[in-house]
Amino acid sequence: MFISLPLFLRTAIGIGGLVANTLYWCTALFAVTFVKLVIPIPSLRRQLSQTLARIAQNWIGVNNWLIANTQNVRWEITGMEGLNPRRWYLVLSNHISGLDIPVLQRVFHRRVPFLRFFLKQELIWVPILGQAWWALDYPFMQRHSPAELAKNPDLRLQDVEATRRACDKFRFVPTAILNFVEGTRFTQAKHDKQQSPYRNLLRPKAGGIAYAISAMGSQFTSLLDVTIHYPDGDVSLWDMTRGRVRRIVVHVQERAIPHEFIEGDYSEDEEYRTHFKVWLNQMWEEKDALLDRLKLADSSLSATEQVSIPA
Repeated sequence: MFISLPLFLRTAIGIGGLVANTLYWCTALFAVTFVKLVIPIPSLRRQLSQTLARIAQNWIGVNNWLIANTQNVRWEITGMEGLNPRRWYLVLSNHISGLDIPVLQRVFHRRVPFLRFFLKQELIWVPILGQAWWALDYPFMQRHSPAELAKNPDLRLQDVEATRRACDKFRFVPTAILNFVEGTRFTQAKHDKQQSPYRNLLRPKAGGIAYAISAMGSQFTSLLDVTIHYPDGDVSLWDMTRGRVRRIVVHVQERAIPHEFIEGDYSEDEEYRTHFKVWLNQMWEEKDALLDRLKLADSSLSATEQVSIPA
């Protein structure tokens, strides 16, 4: 609708629209949340939770419409066959940019249940958004440094308990739980500091998804292994609103969750923990190889475009 307008106008419409859309739907979200808080009947509270998810889906739907109508982005999405919004999914993805979440919300919108993701506890204080995430039952997790965990190993139990509490809420309503397994966005500096064995990825952290599988594994229909790639390089949501993102590539592979991981105890069973890490690392090796192929294809495409440019 707005694609033919000058870029500065499209940027203004996109940013203004996203802000206005957020304020509109969050007003409705907070009103329903207030009612949910004062009603003591569990069945009614579950119905209101579904209403909150529908409000959030509408919020995301309008965001997607605004992006589609103000930005000329070529989306290349594969592997979406057979997904069902009435099932439960565990979604794992690499993490490159703050743009990742809007991308995943666009890719999975109404194709799977409302997407929830693990957040750092500090994000609950982000104005409007933090309270909206809380109202929508996003799981908030404490982040502890290796030194803190070494000094007080019981701190690990806080995240285990937070994961289980969150997952208990999701037993009654179809849910897609997203986990950025690397724990932070990829940068070359972090990659070098970790001495990551992968060319395009940070080391995956197994604990969070192991606890989620332990809490809800029998309910998860499957695992969705997502690989995000930005051919334009290191980009952000701000770059998208300014027309600097031309292509987005998302590959989705549906995988079965091995039955052996549903019943085990990651924190106490060393054999379980070893097998789980081997399984996750193998998945990350395949993702790393896929990113290599995507980058190689980008290089070939770029070379072809250069050849086709008249002298």
